[in-house]
Amino acid sequence: MLTDEATIRVIAGKGGDGLVSFRREKYVPKGGPDGGSGGKGGDVYFIADNRFHSLAELARKKQWRAQNGQNGKPKRQTGKNGQDLEIFVPPGTIIKDLKNPPEKIICDLTKENQKILVARGGRGGWGNYRFATATSQSPAFARDGDKGEERHLDLELKLIAEIGLIGLPNAGKSTLLSRISRARPKIAAYPFTTLEPNLGVVKIDSQELIVADIPGLIEGSSKGKGLGDKFLRHIERTKILVHLIDINSDDIGRDYKIIREELKNWNPLLLEKKEIVVLTKADTMTKLASQKIADRLKAEIGKNIFAISAVSGEGIEKLLRIFIE
Repeated sequence: MLTDEATIRVIAGKGGDGLVSFRREKYVPKGGPDGGSGGKGGDVYFIADNRFHSLAELARKKQWRAQNGQNGKPKRQTGKNGQDLEIFVPPGTIIKDLKNPPEKIICDLTKENQKILVARGGRGGWGNYRFATATSQSPAFARDGDKGEERHLDLELKLIAEIGLIGLPNAGKSTLLSRISRARPKIAAYPFTTLEPNLGVVKIDSQELIVADIPGLIEGSSKGKGLGDKFLRHIERTKILVHLIDINSDDIGRDYKIIREELKNWNPLLLEKKEIVVLTKADTMTKLASQKIADRLKAEIGKNIFAISAVSGEGIEKLLRIFIE
């Protein structure tokens, strides 16, 4: 199942400690201070990377730590800086700071290679040579390195797609996605076959669109029934909602209203998105019969209705053209 949430702790590297040291050379019994400073601790970054599609690795590993800076060395040598830690996440990842209620959004990584610093490494401590003055020429003390920043973070993934396929279970979303793209979601003739969102790339002329197949929603999805609240977030970024309804349903109007009500309860702004209403499985009846059903639904909800068959290909080309209008 798609892992789209994770709570982790990130710890930047501690700065290296400064060194107390004095020059020891032949014929120089009392050399001056030469203790070097510590290196800076490593920073922690998040980077959006298209190679990643879930937060599974972060959900498994709860603590992420950057490298500490090295301690100072004799002969005024500064310790090596700690290596930065880069954590790669899918585009669409929202990073929140859990120590600043209400949850403060640090960043919403929506673009490939977008990078954000979330925890800064500690400064290295000064070695004793840095404390030498005209009145204190042999300081026997140094400064410890600073601790790195530590943050408790909540990560949430919202898929980035131009088009979201929504509808009740078994409405034909996965079948349509497999027809118009190279995606191969699991398909079967029973509800809840799709247990996680699937993404497909649809090529129309010279354009490429990302389409998300959202698992079937049911009445009460916005309140968590059937894991609906886990999936609704994935359509918040879409530009177009393609609302699929099985043409063989006993009450098509009711099926339509159930989904619209769940969208409203989750986020009323979803109702403002462009919506394309599609009757699926038109190959199971005559064209005349499917047109009558489409006309009846149009009269009920006041929107244009398209009848398609992902099996025979009926109406698919016309639907794709609407995507790019």
